[in-house]
Amino acid sequence: MKTRPGRADANRRRIMDVALAELLRDADASMDQIARAAGVVRRTVYGHFPSRDALIGALVDDAAETVAAAQADALRAAADPAEALARSMLAAWEIADGYRLLISLAQRSVTVEGIHRRLEPVRRECAAMLQRGLDEGLFTSPLPAVALAYVREQVLFGLMQAVNDGVLAPAEAGRSAAVTALTAAGVRATDARALVARITGTD
Repeated sequence: MKTRPGRADANRRRIMDVALAELLRDADASMDQIARAAGVVRRTVYGHFPSRDALIGALVDDAAETVAAAQADALRAAADPAEALARSMLAAWEIADGYRLLISLAQRSVTVEGIHRRLEPVRRECAAMLQRGLDEGLFTSPLPAVALAYVREQVLFGLMQAVNDGVLAPAEAGRSAAVTALTAAGVRATDARALVARITGTD
């Protein structure tokens, strides 16, 4: 009897959830380890993911989609471009912090095309918001809005790696990401810090 699509999807989701936990615990976790932890045979895991890299790629796509959704919601939650930029970075970090070891692993073992593909819609939305801030004189960067959107994205990834390397504390990184994105857009550092402190309740 064929497995119903709903059950197949549930099995795939369970394998992904278990794989994420195992890889965050042990970056070298094998497909056998993941199968045992998920309570399935190795063949079941390979039935959904033809290789370990394919599994990691699927996890990265899933993480990027979750981060993108959080950023998009935050961008729409504030009318002021500066506040929208700060809130979107804070929201992105809150999700991304749980995936930073996975992202680091993916950068070593598989393509990160999935990350950039998943983030493209929110990058475009962010660029539109940044353009509005530039048009209104709230942002004064010499960079065009679309380039600023890329800078903002790379700030997030750079700080994730900084936390992984022990250079920065996770609690500090989210606020730092938001302040850095604002200053990159041309907001004065004192104003950027004050805005982020107000949003996070740390003033």
